[in-house]
Amino acid sequence: MRFDQIIERKGSSCYKYDGLKMVYGREDLLPMWVADMDFAVSDEIQAALQKRLSHPIYGYNLRGPEFDEAVRYWQHSQHNWDIHDYRIIAVPSVMTALVITILSLTNSNDEILIQTPVYPPFHSSVIEHNRKLLTNSLINKDGSYQIDWEDFESKIRRAKLFILCNPHNPVGRVFTEQELAKMHELCEKHKVTIFSDEIHSDIVYPPHQHVPIAKFGAENVVTSLSPAKSFNLAGLATAVMIVKNPDIANVLDKLNYDLHTFMGNSFGITALIAAYTESEAWFRDLKEYLGGNRDLIQKFIAAKLPNVKLSNIEGSFLAWLDFRCLELDDDRLESIMRDKALVALNPGRSFGIDGSGYMRLNFACPRDRLFEALCRIEKAIRENT
Repeated sequence: MRFDQIIERKGSSCYKYDGLKMVYGREDLLPMWVADMDFAVSDEIQAALQKRLSHPIYGYNLRGPEFDEAVRYWQHSQHNWDIHDYRIIAVPSVMTALVITILSLTNSNDEILIQTPVYPPFHSSVIEHNRKLLTNSLINKDGSYQIDWEDFESKIRRAKLFILCNPHNPVGRVFTEQELAKMHELCEKHKVTIFSDEIHSDIVYPPHQHVPIAKFGAENVVTSLSPAKSFNLAGLATAVMIVKNPDIANVLDKLNYDLHTFMGNSFGITALIAAYTESEAWFRDLKEYLGGNRDLIQKFIAAKLPNVKLSNIEGSFLAWLDFRCLELDDDRLESIMRDKALVALNPGRSFGIDGSGYMRLNFACPRDRLFEALCRIEKAIRENT
């Protein structure tokens, strides 16, 4: 199978591999951290990029109608979401979209709500732009994270913006229609805008199903997504904001132009179109393979690491591992993973205080490599705790 192929990434200016020394202090680790995939992109994407490369001029770009149509087609085919009357605003990344939203729709000292533990730039994007951070801690109930509704409603009253991550990184939740409807209702009631990061929305495992929160009412929602995760295109810096409210869209569009983040790059535009319109068969195979990797993690931990708890992986290719039973402080836990297991994982505490005692593992890699990483972790824990 194509996803079993080991592709050497060292020396390719790859952050996941070539950044090990800078981040972890050593280069001999098995990288299971940065959330990109160790898989070759689809043949269709490669062919489209090669065709674009054959034209020897790479000047300023104009996105034709095929760009927006590709985004519309994919959302309709995958999520039954009709966005023909929405504005599609192109940006380099979902995080660019988030910062533009924060700067456009909130003011200094406004309060912004996030659900922790969550992707670290959610924290920093709020704090570093002089906004106040509100946290709604998700509650881990036997591996399934639930919303603390009392806390959510008490804090949403104070917020100007709510940042939703669905599917959730790192805990793997795919929020249900009922949960999304309630979050939307409360935000609407208290006149709070929702920024919905749906970058992992395509990678969801049955019986779970992704539902865009904008389906419950789009006037107060900014949705951002990208083919970066689904098609392994993060290095091509291409994402979109999908916005129905023209007043919000105009404000976001203006700052996007003022920051000159609207132009895009030739290869990102080409890759997005090829991904969404030509690569569906590749993507179906990818999801099946990732599902097999998810099953491997679940079975391995149950058999070999019964004291380590694994959160339910409903979506994404990220596993959230609970090591709290080992009663180690974070420094010691991270040292064992780095210096004994020789595996690079994301420290749980980087996702907020609620992540203390956890680690995040990226399983979007060939299965043999995943198995090797799990064996290293099991051996290190057995010998050092």
